[in-house]
Amino acid sequence: MFNVGDLIIYSAHGICHIDDICEKTYNDVTKKYYVLHPLDNAKVSINIPVDSHTVVMLDMLDQDEAKVIMELFKSPGVSWIENNNLRKKTYTDIINTGDRREISKILNTLMRKKMETDLTKEKLLDQDIQQMYSIQQILFRDLSHSLHTSVESIRQQVSHSLKSSMQTT
Repeated sequence: MFNVGDLIIYSAHGICHIDDICEKTYNDVTKKYYVLHPLDNAKVSINIPVDSHTVVMLDMLDQDEAKVIMELFKSPGVSWIENNNLRKKTYTDIINTGDRREISKILNTLMRKKMETDLTKEKLLDQDIQQMYSIQQILFRDLSHSLHTSVESIRQQVSHSLKSSMQTT
């Protein structure tokens, strides 16, 4: 269970601050809720049942784990799945586990594929680009917070790792 004041990663909103834990009643059902807001938008308030099993809420990365994840971008990611629908479903299922190492491998693969298609003047599907940007937005913020640097610095380091490893293969 999280505590008031904790920073967490919450699905599509990224880094959020837990403002309160309180009981609320919706449709005559009273439950305990986390009340949180995204760090980049204090005007948004999100209420999540404490006992929710459908929402991914994660502790912030610690510095050692963040360093391990950064190193993963020097290696190939996951296998590219040619079938668009199967790829989207498979990658989404992995993302929904909240396992940042596996999520970073998917991002690695999507970014490599984007670099390859840019070189060949092909086009990556919009669903792949959207998934890539969504992962980058959340994972890069998490990494930058843990490593005490900027999102742009993380983006540059990841791009450099990918380009370097692609040149040696």
